[in-house]
Amino acid sequence: MPAERRSEAVALAYQEGDGAPRVVAKGRGLLAEEIIERARAAGVFVHESPDLVNLLMQVDMDERIPPSLYVAVAELLAWLYRLEQGGAPPASNP
Repeated sequence: MPAERRSEAVALAYQEGDGAPRVVAKGRGLLAEEIIERARAAGVFVHESPDLVNLLMQVDMDERIPPSLYVAVAELLAWLYRLEQGGAPPASNP
């Protein structure tokens, strides 16, 4: 039996000088699967967080994430940075 399909996906991009990451792709169903497949093919990390995706789906395309999501996205980016540097992410925050 095939694995359960994700119903939504959001891609963020950040460039130096941007005030915050921008939503550069988002979609549901087959479009969500295509976003995920292309990200993986390009070597981009794919994080699964249905709650965060649900919030990011409310952000318009090419818009910066709202300040209310800064902490959640910053924590995700810090976790990703640690993984890319070869370190294990902490089990929990102090």
